[in-house]
Amino acid sequence: MKTTIVTGLIGIATLFGFVGFMVVWVKALPLIVITVVVGLMVVYDFVQTVRFGEKY
Repeated sequence: MKTTIVTGLIGIATLFGFVGFMVVWVKALPLIVITVVVGLMVVYDFVQTVRFGEKY
């Protein structure tokens, strides 16, 4: 369980760092909207996975 949380947070931070750098560099509204929506979906999926586990 702790491994899932730690690796998930590292992955999310890396993703946000990479995409955040692109958003600051490009500054296009469609890219910002897509980035925010995808970021929210990533955080939602992470919370669901931590809360209920992965079910295949």
